[in-house]
Amino acid sequence: MIDYRALEHDYGLPLQPKRDLVAVRGQGTLLYDENGEEYIDFAAGIAVASLGHSHPQLVAAIQQQAATLITCPNIMYNDVRSNLLQKLVEVTPRSLTRAYLCNSGAESIEAALKFARLHTGRTNFVTAMRGFHGRTMGAVSATYTPKYREAFQPLIPGFDYVPFNKIEKLEAAVNDNTAAVMIELVQGEGGVNPVQADYAAAAREICSARGALLIIDEIQTGFCRTGKFFACDHFDLQPDMMCVAKAMAGGVPIGATMLNAEIKVEPGLHGTTFGGNPLACAAALAAIDVYQSDNLAQRAAELGDYFEQQLNAAELSQVRTLRRLGLMIGIELKQKVQDKLAQLLERRIIALPAGPNVIRMLPPLVVEKDQIDKVTATLRELLA
Repeated sequence: MIDYRALEHDYGLPLQPKRDLVAVRGQGTLLYDENGEEYIDFAAGIAVASLGHSHPQLVAAIQQQAATLITCPNIMYNDVRSNLLQKLVEVTPRSLTRAYLCNSGAESIEAALKFARLHTGRTNFVTAMRGFHGRTMGAVSATYTPKYREAFQPLIPGFDYVPFNKIEKLEAAVNDNTAAVMIELVQGEGGVNPVQADYAAAAREICSARGALLIIDEIQTGFCRTGKFFACDHFDLQPDMMCVAKAMAGGVPIGATMLNAEIKVEPGLHGTTFGGNPLACAAALAAIDVYQSDNLAQRAAELGDYFEQQLNAAELSQVRTLRRLGLMIGIELKQKVQDKLAQLLERRIIALPAGPNVIRMLPPLVVEKDQIDKVTATLRELLA
């Protein structure tokens, strides 16, 4: 039998800690290893597989497009790309009227930072402590947490970091040199910390008053994860730019930077080779169609409520607090989480950390109640 662990260890660059699991097949909320063992996947590819694994409508769209046209550079027009651009403008907040297509969340962040500098003529940015925006140099510069930054100093200058949900600190940090404020509405890597409504409103007001742009990072929260199509929809928040990726194409790599009508970028100042390729665009169109036709935002809201009720009823004494928006769940423990994540994996449940003491659960939006019940029962066994 082929030792896939050894192959990855010998020939790959081990940048992320590996779970002792070789995933070879998926169906809905379930993953299967090379021995046919079944796992409940409450990580969903880190909020990517929101439709679950191998959704038939997504598979069909990818197969059809692969047989038609896989790539098309942006020096040409393309039917599938143009349809996706229109669809993105339809589903995102009404302030956003155009889209730049790329390949990942980090790329969408990089584009937003460049576009903000070009549009405002300013150089500085304000982001939130405990926020996370990606691994590329601009995205790491925007990320406060030292463990992501220290090895790469000096980073891009001009970034200031303020406590999340502290209006007075944000107000003090934004000045005439600020090109943009960039925040997540739920800090995913930072512990599943939801924004407060008054902070979201204040961020919009402060940016408008001082000529700075408001960039909302919806890379993890977008496409129904929080119980609305976008987290912005909880607050009727109208950003100047919005970064999306992850669940956008149900698992096929893609990202987008959404822009308002006033932001202008001259041709040649930014670009992409693979961004907006027909294969990824076809997958995104199919995924968005399922999100809409199956009303997965409402499903995320209802099942998120159900999951929270079950967790509260389980009386988990090792839990300090529970934070949640839709099916984006953070379970803060009174201890570090790595042992608990390993114990969950031993019981065939995949979950994620969000900082040292938070279990993060991001189940596919097609998860069933009996799967939530099974996970809750296991958490009761481990945390009560």
